[in-house]
Amino acid sequence: MKSSFIPPSIEFPVALSLDFGLPVLSKILYNLDGIVIPKEDELLLREIRDKRVLYLSNQPSEVEPAIAYYVASKIGTRFHFMASRGIFDWGFGLVGEVIKRVGAFSVLSGIADRDAIKTCKKILANPTGKLVMYPEGIMSGENDNLVSFMPGVAQLAYWSLEAAMEHEPGAELYLQPTFVKYKLAGSRESILKTVESSLARMEKKLKLYPGGRTLLRRFLTVGRVLLEETEYELGIPKSDIEGKDFDYRLGRARHTALNLAAKILNVKFLDTDNALQKIRELFTALDCLEAGMPLASTPKLSDVNIRRAKQLVDTAYTFLITKPKNLIQWPSAERLMEWIYSFEKHMFGKSEYRARKAYVLATKAFPLSPYYHLYTNNKKEGIQAVMTEIRHEMETLMERGRLLSEPLVPPYSVGLDLQIG
Repeated sequence: MKSSFIPPSIEFPVALSLDFGLPVLSKILYNLDGIVIPKEDELLLREIRDKRVLYLSNQPSEVEPAIAYYVASKIGTRFHFMASRGIFDWGFGLVGEVIKRVGAFSVLSGIADRDAIKTCKKILANPTGKLVMYPEGIMSGENDNLVSFMPGVAQLAYWSLEAAMEHEPGAELYLQPTFVKYKLAGSRESILKTVESSLARMEKKLKLYPGGRTLLRRFLTVGRVLLEETEYELGIPKSDIEGKDFDYRLGRARHTALNLAAKILNVKFLDTDNALQKIRELFTALDCLEAGMPLASTPKLSDVNIRRAKQLVDTAYTFLITKPKNLIQWPSAERLMEWIYSFEKHMFGKSEYRARKAYVLATKAFPLSPYYHLYTNNKKEGIQAVMTEIRHEMETLMERGRLLSEPLVPPYSVGLDLQIG
């Protein structure tokens, strides 16, 4: 069996090489044209350089750790990162050899990974230790939205503060909320051309014809046809969805796919009504399986069954991201592109990032100690209070980020027929 834990080891020659090479790597790997930190946000981030900090960010994609790495380099410090255990085996282990040397260590998501927790506490016990965490606990796929947060973020913060206080009475731990907002590169006309081209490719695959439909109507039509095909593939009886609205059918498809994946992986859901929580639990089972350390409840599976479980989770993920109401209300280029990424992965098995810039927004870091007395009296209330504050700060940044974009086409321009189910 593979080792269950890989510790971090920051090696400055490797880190310095990555500092210089990151712009090129970011363009090659993620088609990122640059990372922008507005001046006022950079000044706030520089205040944490010599402090003990839990750095928090949204996570719409897999790019955000690279962006956090850039932030650390920009303000003159180093961050530590948690990375899924399976990532350390990518590229015959070469990826793991690099990322552990720039501060990453392994974690098995969704379970009590004692080695990872111990390492987090050790990092943050250092007076200038810094750790990156993502409160959503999952890649959301949406840049202008935040899914529910994982309370384990606050719990880990309190544990780390207590570990620091053992060596340094009166120690403080700061929480630094940030938000990454992506903005497509190019003029409105060039972006519209890219969107049109991508949409036409999907319509051709589905044998759809634009006719006189508006752009939004065409997106919704593609979504409807994909949903119909998925309902058939999942074996959902037409009698169960006849006359039901689009949101109901999306939910039915999501849960059906997740329940089928759970049956393969022998996962018993804690909350049978929460699709996001189901996805998290299935990701845990798949993550452990990929790392070569399956959960005790996971049966011995063939490669075919594993691929099928992953496919079902990806199907559910597709219909978790595509919320018609959000698209209609704010059809920004970035939101339209999120639908394209999701649909392309579903239809063609892959998608490629379009050129864009990342904007890093920040609020002033806040100390954890004012909440600690509440935590010692009532752990649940102490955790909830901190999570509420984190959520408030990150939602404020999210709204600020949303306004960096503007609708590519007029909101609600779906044509006369508003029924999409």
